[in-house]
Amino acid sequence: MSQAKGDRRERELVNALDEAGFAVMRAPASGSATERELPDVLAGDGEQFYAIEAKSSSGDPIYLTGEEVEALIYFAQNFGAKPRIGIRFDREDWYFFHPGDLHVTDGGNYRVKKETAIAEGTDFPEFTGQSEKVTLEEIGDSGADTGPDEEILRVLNAVEQGVMNVEEAAKVLE
Repeated sequence: MSQAKGDRRERELVNALDEAGFAVMRAPASGSATERELPDVLAGDGEQFYAIEAKSSSGDPIYLTGEEVEALIYFAQNFGAKPRIGIRFDREDWYFFHPGDLHVTDGGNYRVKKETAIAEGTDFPEFTGQSEKVTLEEIGDSGADTGPDEEILRVLNAVEQGVMNVEEAAKVLE
């Protein structure tokens, strides 16, 4: 990714966070411009504070060096922020990861594939508190069909056997 494209993506993230109600600043001195390792973006909404390393790609996996991630974690701890890696692939939204949730390569670097970002990353609305991601598995668990209500079955059975008439059943089921 070119430096200009990376700068543009960082500004895009800053503007989106600002529109979502965060106080936000880009650290243009991040990377090679200073000896101190700084995150690309600092953002907070009064309750949540983040130090974000922003990376983007046209579609290839995104790699971060172990040193980049360690520097982010170190800064975030000292600053009192949560470290996050912001990932953006072309024609996709931003996705966010805690550094501990990233795949570590054999060489000690970190990698995020596009499909991993989409499937496992925290999307922008969830990251900014505008929505909460719910998985199909969670929906299945919360709406688990445990079968028909036993009370209703007993009443219907009583009507079927002639022990109770329909009007009595309706009163019981109210």
